[in-house]
Order: sequence, then C-alpha cells, then structure tokens
Amino acid sequence: MNAAYRGLSYWHDSAASAGDALEPRAALDGDTDADVVVVGGGLTGLWTAWYLHEREPDARILVVEKEIAGFGASGRNGGWCSALFPRSAASLEKAHGRDAAAAMRRAMIATVDEVGRAAARAGVDCDFVRGGTLVYARSGVQERAARAEVEEAADFGTDPLEWWGRDRVHAAGATGGVFDPNCARVHPAKLVRGLAAALEARGVRIAEGTTALEVSPGRVATDRGVVSCDRAVIALEGYGAGFRQTHRRILPLYSLMIATETLPTAFWDEVGIPHGRTFSDYRNLIVYGQRTADDRFAFGGRGARYHWGSAIRPEYDRVDRVFAHLRRTLGELFPAIGDARVTHTWGGPLGVPRDWHAAVRYDPETRIGWAGGYVGDGLSTTNLAGRTLADLLSGTDSELVRLPWVGHRSPDWEPEPLRFAGANAGLVAMTAADQEERLTGRGSLVAKVMGPLVGH
Repeated sequence: MNAAYRGLSYWHDSAASAGDALEPRAALDGDTDADVVVVGGGLTGLWTAWYLHEREPDARILVVEKEIAGFGASGRNGGWCSALFPRSAASLEKAHGRDAAAAMRRAMIATVDEVGRAAARAGVDCDFVRGGTLVYARSGVQERAARAEVEEAADFGTDPLEWWGRDRVHAAGATGGVFDPNCARVHPAKLVRGLAAALEARGVRIAEGTTALEVSPGRVATDRGVVSCDRAVIALEGYGAGFRQTHRRILPLYSLMIATETLPTAFWDEVGIPHGRTFSDYRNLIVYGQRTADDRFAFGGRGARYHWGSAIRPEYDRVDRVFAHLRRTLGELFPAIGDARVTHTWGGPLGVPRDWHAAVRYDPETRIGWAGGYVGDGLSTTNLAGRTLADLLSGTDSELVRLPWVGHRSPDWEPEPLRFAGANAGLVAMTAADQEERLTGRGSLVAKVMGPLVGH
C-alpha cells in the first residue's frame, strides 16, 4: 500500500480501504512509439483514451502520467457530476449566440447521465447516485439571486431549475433554495482509478512515474524516453501551469476540502440531505458539499491564495486557516452537526483560464489536442471533453465538434507580478462581496464588477 498517495485525500484513503493499493504502474523504459499519446492521467486524458479506443479499437494508445492516475484534481474534487460550466448560459449566449449557448447547455446536461452510463460500461462502481443539487438562499440578497436564476433558466429553456420554499430546505437561516436535478454524487477517486484499470484491461498502456517534457508534432519527449506518435493530447488541467507549452494558458487556483466522521441516519433525515444530493449556497466565495456513500460530509471551498509564479507544491494542499473556516461554515449551515470530528483535510490546484472559459482544441496540422480550464466544474466536463477530443482525433463529424467551446482560445494570463496581484485580488474581492451583502442587504457592487471576469 502506497501511504503517500493514500494520504492525498479522503477519496484516496477510502479507495485504498476498498482495495486499491495505489501503487504506481511501470514507467516508460526508453524510447517507444504509439499511435496516440495522452499526457496526463486524470479524467480528461482517460476519458479521451476511453472514447478514442471505442472509435479506433486497434489504435495503440499510450497515457503518460507523472504520478499515478487520479493524482490531481480528478481524484480530489468535491464529487459533483453536474451540468455546471465555468461560464454562465447568459455569458455563452453573449459570446457565441443563443443557439450555440443552448447547445452547450444541452450537452452538459446530457453528460451527467453519460458519466453514469460509461462508468457502468467500464464496470466501475463510483457511488454514482443522481440526486440533484440544492443551493440554499440564506438571506434576502441570496433569495433574490436565486429566484432570478430560476427565471433566467426558464427563459433560456434548457435547465429545469425549481424554487423550493422554506418548508423543503433545512439549512440554518435558509428561506428557500434552488434545486437542479442535473447532478449526481460521485466518489471521484474510485471513478478515475477504476477508469484507468478498465482502460488497461482493454489494451491501453498507462505509464506512470513518467514526466512529459515537451509535446511537438509526431513526438512526446519524457524523462524516461521519447515517444514517436501520430497524434498527441495535452490533458494536464491545473498542472499545465508547470508545463512550458501551457504555462500561461492556465492559472492553478487552490480549492480545499474537509471530510467528517460518519454521521447517523437520523442526522441526515433532520438536515434533509438524501444520498445522491449535493449542496451549496449563494455566497460569492464558493462552497460545495455532498453526503458521501458512507454518510460523511465531504465539504470544500475556495479561500486559499494563489502562489507566485503559478507554483504547485504539496504543502499548498493544506491550509489550516481555510480548513477551520470550512468547519465553521459547515456548522453554521447545519448546527445539528455539533462537535462531529473532521477526519480528513486536503486540497489541490484546479485550472483557471484567463476568461474562465473551458475549451477543447485540436490542430489537424500539428495533430496535437488540448482540453481544460474547467475552473472546478470538471468532473463531468472532462467526459464531454474526452468524447469531443475522440471525435476530433478520429475525424468523426458530430454535434460535439461544433459546440462553441471547441476551438476557443483564452487569452494568456499576464506575467508576474500582475498575475499574482490579480489572482489574489479576486480572492479578496469575493470575500469582501459577501461581507458587503451582509452589511447592506443588497447585491454586491464588488461582485457585479467581478462578474465578467469570472464567467457571469
């Protein structure tokens, strides 16, 4: 049993308890060749390999991963398989037109069920239960925002959001909430680790402990040898900030999580959270949670600062101040939790493009593809990206390759020190926006100013 990988998160620890040894697969042992090389063993890379193998069963597909499959955000996230996309429907409409925005929304909604179907086809038990998301409104400002969201969704015609009154929500201080049926609770490490095993069983090669150094047409250079290939995909998400070719394309923003001890069934009945239900509220500094399959809270949020030069280090995964804030917030939402213990604390970087617009790209001349920029909405979006990349790589004409995120190119992030100042100013601004709304009882002017910069 690999103790270092087991300690990455509650998800990795519980996957290990279920029998996953978390031992690295063999690294590359010198120069080799493949038809397709996927750089990155997270969900984007593995879903790409999965769907490409369905389209080209004889293709020699190689996945190279620096650590182990599911090491990064794919294995450590909040476990929301949702239809959320980093940019809102209104923002997509403004950028791409109403028809394109509606097509993107329909594709995201359909992806929730596709993840469940594909996991079942792969024989992966990832605790998938489609119970929807409930977003609590806990002030007059939040209720107005919630009701406006329901009206906007009804006008747009794709997202069946429902306003639930006070009698149907049980978070402290909540006057109601918005229910979105398009979300499933998932155990992310079981999903990504199970998908890797299923790919190997189908003949896809996965080389772990292998660091990609450069991707160029027909060639992927690693620290373990050079791979000659026909096509390549870069699928590194937040870790793309440490890769020379994508360094300023992605900013690594940390999100942190806690998990509690197992809580009794009577508690879950009292707070009104059935299995499969995820939850959040309408504050500006995002929080997110779920009831795990073994009856714990897995609860996370933003609040950790960006580090100079887009640095990613293990010590950044844990910030006691943020963990304490998350535990207080959980107690404020559900006072009945009492003094329940926090058993696990963890975090990791997610990938943020400059315009908060996730994208899929493939250059038929260089035969190199890329996908990412999910801003924390990646558990389902990676699946859509994998299907889309598989179509692009195989030359398959489909509705997916005509979605508005295909071919989108975000501006690069500014060089330091502007990147450091801007990223951390955004964190301060969202914290200030919540304080402003509590003091004034009105929608935050700070949040309004920041809205276009964060996909709203």
